[in-house]
Amino acid sequence: MVKKQNSKKVLAKQYVTDSNFPVKRIYQRSSKKYVKEDSGVYPYTRGIHTEMFRERFWTMRQYSGFGDAKLTNERFKFMLEKGQTGLSMAFDLPTQIGHDPDSIPAEGEVGKVGVSIASLKDMMIAFDGIPLGKVSSSMTINSTASTLLAYYIVVGESQGFKSTELRGTTQNDILKEYIARNTYIYPPKPSMRLIGDMIGYCAEKVPQWYPVSISGYHMREAGCTATQEIAFTIANAIAYIQTCLDRGLKIDDFAPRLSFFFCCTIEFFEEVAKFRVARKVYAKILKEKFHAKDPRSLQLKFHTQTSGESLTAQQP
Repeated sequence: MVKKQNSKKVLAKQYVTDSNFPVKRIYQRSSKKYVKEDSGVYPYTRGIHTEMFRERFWTMRQYSGFGDAKLTNERFKFMLEKGQTGLSMAFDLPTQIGHDPDSIPAEGEVGKVGVSIASLKDMMIAFDGIPLGKVSSSMTINSTASTLLAYYIVVGESQGFKSTELRGTTQNDILKEYIARNTYIYPPKPSMRLIGDMIGYCAEKVPQWYPVSISGYHMREAGCTATQEIAFTIANAIAYIQTCLDRGLKIDDFAPRLSFFFCCTIEFFEEVAKFRVARKVYAKILKEKFHAKDPRSLQLKFHTQTSGESLTAQQP
């Protein structure tokens, strides 16, 4: 049912615009005087790949998860059959903050705007018949991320896949929870220790997994500007990196698997500039402050979603 995504380069012989005007495959510094930097090379202002999505196409995944594990499993299979190339799992509030579904605080919230996962059995049901070694999964989970990832690894192993074969992302960004979203359980210090544990474990045992997706989206939706979104997000990234270094990890052992999540509003040119600046600033920090040597450590890999805050108000 699920085919492993083909990441081979598929390049067209000729590129044209929607109006049928021919354009070059890539515009480099040598071809136009206004092009100051090349894509695919440090500091990656124009992109971490030379041709970006034309060189390596996006993973297509619809954010989903609702009710119980069986309903979510049915939905996942439906979307994969329709051509989706990855999964994005939404969890209900009790799962996000570690409440049992039959506890008093969870009353009225179980299975709402996300699936209820309270045990390994639930996770087994949610991914029944879906070979985890052949599909990339994103889990929007923070405070309980270590538990949910442990479930996921066990499900994969029960299907015959090694943890080294599993691909995906856990959001696991607790700092933005304190700042904007508030689904935290523990105080900052033990929470940061737990995230350091998880980053270190994934670097060794689950090397194709992104253990944290450092998020500016929620802060932007809570009212910060585009400039502040980048500043706060990169500041949080520095905190996670320093936590890992203080634990004895080497920068190039874990930095290639740090990912990011940003907001994109209707301010088109501002957003283009924001993403370009973010790539450049991050690359320089990793190289000059943390002395990363692996080019992958310098590349800002991010996912973006359209802003909800900038949408038209409900009418009437």
